[in-house]
Amino acid sequence: MMKVLNRKSEILKVAKDLITEKGYNAVSMRDLAKALDIKAASLYNHIANKQEILSTIILEIAEAFTFGMTQIFNEETTSIKKLQDLIGLHIDISINNSGAMAMMHNDWKHLEADELIRFVTLRNAYENNFRTIIKQGINQGEIINKNPEVIVFSMLSTLQTMYLWYEKRGKMDVNILKTDMVSVLLDGIRT
Repeated sequence: MMKVLNRKSEILKVAKDLITEKGYNAVSMRDLAKALDIKAASLYNHIANKQEILSTIILEIAEAFTFGMTQIFNEETTSIKKLQDLIGLHIDISINNSGAMAMMHNDWKHLEADELIRFVTLRNAYENNFRTIIKQGINQGEIINKNPEVIVFSMLSTLQTMYLWYEKRGKMDVNILKTDMVSVLLDGIRT
């Protein structure tokens, strides 16, 4: 059983790299088999189809964000502290999963049926919780009274595309990145 799981993990990793490089529509199961140096038919012993690969990778990363958000959202602390923790969550997930982030950002629209509904539900819940934290911060006087939608958009658009920036800039000390990102994103909204 462990060998099967390891092989599936290997397939998912190689698929993630190929899809990140070429795009979901440009990668075939035959391309994946070639990259793994196996016969295309052998792939189907481990994975049903390309859609399973896509949904597994995207839903896994979306669930990691959702789990982290739930933990942070339920903390008994200030809205600013929650936002600091969310920035850290995005940085940790993004720099350790750039391929999955690229797929989630670019290829989610290729998900089908239940997987698409699940992803959109997770994304909407995440954004709603983010919005709620911002509104609570405004109501408690921690965050300036500006349009919460603008604040959410500004922060999330930066955080969701961090994987692109980080890959181009080379490796950077994660703790410095977190400190600087918190400062840049939060100093403009604190009261």
